[in-house]
Amino acid sequence: MSVQELDLSKVEEIISQTTNKKGALIPVLQKVQKVYGYVPEESIEQIADGLHVYPADVYGVLTFYSQFKLKPRGEYIVRVCCGTACHVKGSARIAEDLVNKLKVAVGETTEDRKFTLETVACVGACALAPVVIINEDVHAKMSADEARRMIDGIQKGKS
Repeated sequence: MSVQELDLSKVEEIISQTTNKKGALIPVLQKVQKVYGYVPEESIEQIADGLHVYPADVYGVLTFYSQFKLKPRGEYIVRVCCGTACHVKGSARIAEDLVNKLKVAVGETTEDRKFTLETVACVGACALAPVVIINEDVHAKMSADEARRMIDGIQKGKS
């Protein structure tokens, strides 16, 4: 969805339904993210005006808390662990193969908003290395081929 197509009327609706504006920033941001799947940067000014806070305060909260995303995210969040154990067992190759398979860089979302590819420092499952997490499902002892097949299955509706 391009900036021109982004309908921010829901943001105004969320703000108008907020009775106690003081201290409502995080709940408003959570509701906005629930509606859009992320908090559009174009909404920061609107949220600040509606809650009588500075835009810098809104942006500060958005960038401080990891729960908030400023870019659209995919239906499937694919995380490749790059901790030491996973790295030694081939997670860099898995991440590289998924970059090529999905045609996005790490940290980006596919055009169809189906997948977001991320790497994470460590998931604390070293005995299961290398680990790939898709949404909340942990896949252990993965290979690049297995990771590609899982993505193929999701793309073909066999998730």
